[in-house]
Parts: sequence; C-alpha cells; structure tokens
Amino acid sequence: MRASERAARLFREQFGSEPRALVRAPGRVNLIGEHTDYNDGFVLPAAIDRDLCIALRPRSEAVIDVRTEGRGRSTFALGPFGRRIEGWGAYVQGVAWALTESGRRLTGWDGAVASDVPVGAGLSSSAAIELATARAFEVTSGFAWEPTEIAGLCRRAENVWVGVASGPMDQLASARGRPDHAILLDCRSLDLEWVPIPEGVDMIILDTGTRRTLETSAYNERREECEAAARALGVSALRDVSETELVTHRPRLPDILERRARHVVTENARTVTAAAALRAGDPAAVGRLMNQSHQSLRDDFDVSSVTLDAIVDAARGAEGCFGARLTGGGFAGCAVALVERSATTRFQVSVTADFERSTGRICTTYVCRASEGASTLMPLSTDR
Repeated sequence: MRASERAARLFREQFGSEPRALVRAPGRVNLIGEHTDYNDGFVLPAAIDRDLCIALRPRSEAVIDVRTEGRGRSTFALGPFGRRIEGWGAYVQGVAWALTESGRRLTGWDGAVASDVPVGAGLSSSAAIELATARAFEVTSGFAWEPTEIAGLCRRAENVWVGVASGPMDQLASARGRPDHAILLDCRSLDLEWVPIPEGVDMIILDTGTRRTLETSAYNERREECEAAARALGVSALRDVSETELVTHRPRLPDILERRARHVVTENARTVTAAAALRAGDPAAVGRLMNQSHQSLRDDFDVSSVTLDAIVDAARGAEGCFGARLTGGGFAGCAVALVERSATTRFQVSVTADFERSTGRICTTYVCRASEGASTLMPLSTDR
C-alpha cells in the first residue's frame, strides 16, 4: 500500500473521519557531490519516487496534532515557540517556527503521517517531513507556495531549531524535483539546472540496513573541520579553492584538514563534470566519477563504513553497473548505483547475494525514478 493510502487510513483510525487534504514530499538521492553543499559547492541530487505523505484536516485551535505509523504522537501550540519538543516532532515544530518567523500566519491542523522514505538511510527523510509539513501549512493557511523560499525556511528549521548543520541540497531537491531529471545545484547562489537522466539507465539505491542519526554522528564535526580549513586558507568557503591552490598551500593545513579540503575541492570538480556527462548521455563517465567520489569519501573524508564499502564493492562487481558510491551524510545507510536498465534484475540479485556473503547481512535494493517535488495530492475540501 502506498504512503498516501496508508496516511489516509491512519487518519481515519486516529481521528475518526476522512482527511480533508493530502500532501506529499519526496526523499532524495544524491548522485554525486557529497559534503559539498555546506561548503558553498555543487551537488547533483534527484528527488525520488518514495514519498512522505500527510493526511490532514484544519482545526480551529492554533495547535498541531500529528500521529505517525509506529513513531507515536506529537502535539504543540503554534507559538510562542519557547521549547523544542523531542524526537521527530521537532522537525514539524521547526517548520512551524520558521514559517511564523517569516511573517506567515498559520492555522492549526490534525495530521497522520506515512512514509516510504527510510529514516537515517541517507535519503533525507528529514527534508521529506519538513517539505510535507510546509505543504500542509500552505494548504491550511493559504500562503503562496514559493519552492525555493520554502526550502530555505525548512533548512532554517533543521539548522536552527533541530540543530543539524546541513546545507541547502536536501530541502531544495525535495521542493524542486522534476521527473526523470537530476538537479545540478550551486549551493552558494542557489541557481539550479535540471539535467536529464539518460534513457535506459536506472538509479538503484542499496540499503545496508545500518542507520545513523545526524545529530549524534560526526556530521557536524566534518562541517567544523571544513570551516577550519577554509579559515586557514583565507577563503570564506572551500568552494573558493582550486586543486592547484590546495597543493600550493598544503603546508598551512594539518593532515586531517588537508584531507577534508581535498575531498571537497575534488568533489566539486567531479560534480560539475558528472552533470556534463549526463547531459551528453554518457552514464559510463558518470559512473567512473561516482567511483572516485566513494574513494574520496572513504579515504579523505572518513565517512564510509565497512558495510557501505562492502555494498559498493558488490555493486561495482555486478553486471551492468556503471558506478556506485555511498549517498547521504555517510557513516551508515545507503549507497547508490547507476545501472544499465536491461541488467537491473540481475544486478539486484548479484548485489544482494554478494553483500550477504561478505557481511552476513541482508540488504534491500530500490529501483528509483526521479520524481516531482513536494505537491498537494488532494486539495483542501470544504466537506466536513
């Protein structure tokens, strides 16, 4: 059963009536450009056809009451926002706070959440709940939907309210996805270009089943290291450093900061080149760059893991694979592979078997298509 159907069913079970609106937002997969977003660099994500959906109805009180599948209930008042609630509800509350801070007047609602985006897998379940929440407020409160601005407010909710120092990629990908296209995003200017994914190529997400929480991982530590490297090099962000300049000024940096900077600088170059290869219809070139990206993330940025390395190795050894790499913040979660569509079924069987042999673990594979950004599936009805 799809997330939209499950959300509507959960709403009926929890609130005893039919929902009056239904909204969705997708997760995302990042093909290449990892840990470059908060360094003002380039990324190449795609929204995916795995959604988080909210079935809802407005309420007269300025209160939000949200129920989820298996993760309990979260309630809070729409101001004053004095205390952050715990758990997943902080993301919903943070979006309400950010929208209110922007001057929007919000209406309360009851909602039921169902999701096909696994939590903690590197597919940005956090951005999905943020953008779906923003869509729910847009439906109930009637403000204009400006996707880039709303994505920025959702990022502010994550950075300031929740406390995860993420860049703009996840929210913009979830807000501005386009079917069958990746997004080349300049994380400094927020200029973006939709880049077509070649016919006959599948994006396959490889889920190791391991999980991490960004708040408790070394994610924020990596950001601090990048900022320290930029200060040592006299630039505002590592985006402003070329590979030649990094070699020239290497003596300014301790080894660990030099390795962090080397990943970011080379990853930016790989990302721009990969977008050009997609435009040229050359998935083999994109795959080679993805392989290089994983090596850099493993050796220079230290965000891979034994299980991520194992699943990437299994993917690269399978028939039809152009390339594979970890995706998301790293440490655990998922990898992504580009695969020739005619070989997809054989690829999935091979990877699953090889990964189990090498690790003793069972992985899950998802064949994904690039999808539309956050949208309203059922507009607000007037029926009560």
